[in-house]
Amino acid sequence: MSEEVYHIPALLSETIDALDVRPGGIYVDATFGGGGHSRAIMERLDASAGGHLYSFDQDEDAVKRAPADDRFTIVYSNFRFITNFMRFYDVDAVDGVLADLGVSFHHFDDSERGFSFRTDGPLDMRMNRQAPRSAADILNEWPEERIADMLYIYGELKQSRAMARSIVKARSTASFATIGQLVEAVRPHIDPRKEKKELAQIFQALRIEVNDEMGALKELLEGALKVLRPGGRLAVITYHSLEDRLVKNFMKTGNFEGRAEKDFFGKVNAPMKPLGNKPVVPGAEEVDRNPRSRSAKLRVAVKL
Repeated sequence: MSEEVYHIPALLSETIDALDVRPGGIYVDATFGGGGHSRAIMERLDASAGGHLYSFDQDEDAVKRAPADDRFTIVYSNFRFITNFMRFYDVDAVDGVLADLGVSFHHFDDSERGFSFRTDGPLDMRMNRQAPRSAADILNEWPEERIADMLYIYGELKQSRAMARSIVKARSTASFATIGQLVEAVRPHIDPRKEKKELAQIFQALRIEVNDEMGALKELLEGALKVLRPGGRLAVITYHSLEDRLVKNFMKTGNFEGRAEKDFFGKVNAPMKPLGNKPVVPGAEEVDRNPRSRSAKLRVAVKL
């Protein structure tokens, strides 16, 4: 499978430039995926000068595609464990951390993974196939109120309670196993004019919950701050408002609520300084070439 089919990285040149990669620097790509960002970082590294890249991925398919290079180490793990693994590899500090939080094309296009409503297949959605809980498990086992909360918080769906009622009613007849079953259960509550958008929101909510994406992101951000050297850079590409809000708040204030803590003189005590007031977004040419990049937002900050 070619890299282009597996995944086309969003904002590639903008991200690599923002990281300010130095030949002898140590970097972390928290989301290896198809390897596009990792390869671009490695092109700027010099092994003889000590340059090295550590890339994380919890998906076995991605790990199998990792290149053999003396400037590179693949870490088969969730990026939430960034501090543990940097300690394991005796890395005291890194010069940059990158995280592209988008789901690889490979995941959306592989019907067996269950990430997309466009084709029928098993309701899985696990990034790590060894994880114990799938999307089907949640739909079959969770109480109605908890399903409704998940759809409302992570999917931002106003009709979440009605959808949850239909899901619980449907599973009393037959347990959920396929994407088609879920789509049929929620269809009465979908606005036909917004069908693709609302189905995407449902699948987003399930994916976030199955993979504890928000919890993992918080741990990554806190871990990145710990392992970055002063002057090191954190670059994060988000694809929906829940992620972007967390990243924006953390970069501005050092906490996830966006609560600015000030000293006696009114100066904000923050461990990082964002580069730019607004996120970098793809231009029209990139969106034409890669429509899935249209919702990407890149935020970059420097550790103080």
